[in-house]
Amino acid sequence: MFATARSQPSPASLPGHGAVHPLWLRLTHWANAVAVFVLVASGWRIYNAAPLFDFRFPPSLTLGGWLGGALQWHFAAMWLLVANGLVYLGLNLATGRARRRFWPLRPREVLHDLRAALRGQLSHADPQRYNAVQRAAYVFVTLTSVLVVLSGLVLWKSVQFPLLRDLLGGYEAARHIHFFAMAALVGFVVVHLLMAALVPRTVLAMLRGR
Repeated sequence: MFATARSQPSPASLPGHGAVHPLWLRLTHWANAVAVFVLVASGWRIYNAAPLFDFRFPPSLTLGGWLGGALQWHFAAMWLLVANGLVYLGLNLATGRARRRFWPLRPREVLHDLRAALRGQLSHADPQRYNAVQRAAYVFVTLTSVLVVLSGLVLWKSVQFPLLRDLLGGYEAARHIHFFAMAALVGFVVVHLLMAALVPRTVLAMLRGR
């Protein structure tokens, strides 16, 4: 009987039953979610005050009520995103999680998993492992967030960051970069929420860690 018991895999060793997300990851994840929501909603209100294109966002989807209020919300969320993002990146690098979860990242594997995902054949049996599409998406959103912050610095303190402003092509170019980086970030969030709805246990894992 004891030999049989030892041969049985423990629940923690089965896919989906082990520790998936440590506490620090869950805390930084949800803090990032709050920061992105506030940044986007207040940013849409700021955009409406001086639109780049021939459209405006519905006021009901914006935050701040007026331009000054939206700017205050935007700056507060910016500091949260930057501080929390540094903690997230630092701990990912320090613990080796970034290397284990996101690398290697090969274009051929990304295309293979993307085709499988479009056919509805991409497995999510083990939430402890990211497929190539997930790895590419998380690297993409990290780089996009950095671009949002850098272009936002130019819009906020253009005179104080002349080199950064020039690297981004000038103030107006930075406005366009900021807008399209925001749009990419929103697109990621939409797909992320859709995938969470299709595989709801990933949400439970991000809440419980297991």
